[in-house]
Amino acid sequence: MSLFSLAGRRAFVTGANTGIGQAIALALAAQGAAVTCAGRRPSDETVARIEAAGGTAQSLILDLADPMAGRDLFAGEGYSILVNNAGIIRRADSLDFSEADWDAVMDVDLKALFFTSQGFARASLDTGTLPAAIVNIASLLSFQGGIRVPAYTAAKHGVAGLTKILANEWAGRGINVNAIAPGYIATNNTAALRDDPVRSQAILDRIPAGRWGAPEDIAGTAAFLCSPAARYIHGAVLNVDGGWLAR
Repeated sequence: MSLFSLAGRRAFVTGANTGIGQAIALALAAQGAAVTCAGRRPSDETVARIEAAGGTAQSLILDLADPMAGRDLFAGEGYSILVNNAGIIRRADSLDFSEADWDAVMDVDLKALFFTSQGFARASLDTGTLPAAIVNIASLLSFQGGIRVPAYTAAKHGVAGLTKILANEWAGRGINVNAIAPGYIATNNTAALRDDPVRSQAILDRIPAGRWGAPEDIAGTAAFLCSPAARYIHGAVLNVDGGWLAR
């Protein structure tokens, strides 16, 4: 079997109805995984694209505004891959940022990620569905402060920390836990930045690759981290950013 094959494995991807999550679901399916595409809205387009390419997928409605919504989905289901991609962002000056926006971002981007991972790991260990892999979607703001996104920055710093502690606890038990820190990717979450010509140009000027990233730029890294080729990678936060952090 290829070092990069995911044949015979079952994957669960949150936020798979669009953007980075959709691209990751397609990439996992292309390597042979059967993919459950979870999202607040139906992932019918993602499923159709996977099936058209000869893969196997299903759509699942999952709203992680309830951070416990994913915790009990894994028992007895045979999943060995979890990609925690779902996330939201709220923008406002830190002087004006509301408690409601803070709690909404923390619930989806951090609390749900932890308890979904907990449920997945518990099921994997209980049933011996190992080796298993968890890939968290972090951010450049796991390393930097950003502007006007205090809750998102705090949550993504937390994602990096959770990735490390879960790797410390689970690496020796057959579960790889790693994260990807995407750079500036053309998705719904960055629409406000791309629509601001001054901010967009300032961002482009700093990216050595000279372009905004595409969701597909993240997908290959996710498939790699789920594969046997990444078996000895634990607790890493891999920046896939067109060279942004090297600048």
